[in-house]
Amino acid sequence: MSVPSITSTLLRAEIQSLQPHLVKWRRQLHKYPELGFQEYRTAEFISQKLQEWGINHQTGIAKTGIVANIPGHKKGPVLAIRADMDALPIQEENDVPYRSQYNGRMHACGHDGHVALALGTAWYLSKNPQNFAGTVKIIFQPAEENPGGAKPMIEAGVLKNPDVDAIIGLHIWNNLPLGTVGVRSGPLMAAAETFRCTIFGKGGHGAMPQQTIDSILVAAQIVNTLQTIVARNVNPIDSAVVTVGEFHAGTAPNVIADTAQISGTVRYFNPALAEFLPRRLEEIIAGVCQSHGASYNLNYMRLYPPLINNKTITELVRSAASSVIETPAGIVPECQTMGSEDMAFFLQEVPGCYFFLGSANLSQNLVYPHHHPRFDFDETVLGMGVEIFVRCVEKFCV
Repeated sequence: MSVPSITSTLLRAEIQSLQPHLVKWRRQLHKYPELGFQEYRTAEFISQKLQEWGINHQTGIAKTGIVANIPGHKKGPVLAIRADMDALPIQEENDVPYRSQYNGRMHACGHDGHVALALGTAWYLSKNPQNFAGTVKIIFQPAEENPGGAKPMIEAGVLKNPDVDAIIGLHIWNNLPLGTVGVRSGPLMAAAETFRCTIFGKGGHGAMPQQTIDSILVAAQIVNTLQTIVARNVNPIDSAVVTVGEFHAGTAPNVIADTAQISGTVRYFNPALAEFLPRRLEEIIAGVCQSHGASYNLNYMRLYPPLINNKTITELVRSAASSVIETPAGIVPECQTMGSEDMAFFLQEVPGCYFFLGSANLSQNLVYPHHHPRFDFDETVLGMGVEIFVRCVEKFCV
């Protein structure tokens, strides 16, 4: 793919002048990463900025979350903008001045950039209320990575008082080059579910298998058979994944293990698969165990639902992004991923759109993937994100 260019001429003068501040804020946040529901320093930084700009906000929501309300020049609709704040338990390997100061913690997914550009959006809107009607509600959410802060914030009432009519959010995305925006209606990101299963057999001597029920054999057959779910039970038009990522069993080469443990993840876009996949998974486990005389214990956990964008709000975002990107090739509709996001919970409550903002730059070696210890992105994307957010506000809040 050719890389569409993004130039400062596409950003209004106030946002161009904001760019160095966005970089400064992002780097400050990057130096002090905090894990989910522990973002106290991050929340304090956000609150200080909002207070400095005279923006009304509430802190301590779902422990560390913040909601800011920015009124326009007259009554109108309410648009929410969501930005996640948390980092990952990863040791950073980048040799940069803003390297993480905390061992074993790193902003390896771009959430520091999300906070910075959400702050930039808040600053601009608070200085220019004449450009929009209604209210913009900016949600700074904890714990996207784990265990999920969107649902607790919704339960705390962040979509109420005033009631949110629509919500948007973005992810800085190193899977796309700088100067592109990945946006599509319908399913964008997959559901994330996980399972842990213990197989109970009967241990014994490795030379006398007739006296045992080999839990490793049973578990291995289960691993193989689970792959038939996607291959033979799911419509090929519906994407799905069943991955076994852990297999633990045995203590010695000449001992048949009496227990084996497997765990994995299940991903899908189509909500209609939500009941079928765990049911079929257990049917296979139960059937294989029964055929060998083994038993099992299964723990199936639903984490995040599929992230599904509303068609109308997606068109709004696409229109705003198209006015910032210089060429049609910069709008990328084929941008689905089997990754997951708890923004999906917000989109179950109100219509909205979540989109990807391309941030990779090969010429600067800023191409490492998300969750990599050398992840970093082209910070030019920050001003671009603010401009797109602002244009969404000006198109929606009229």
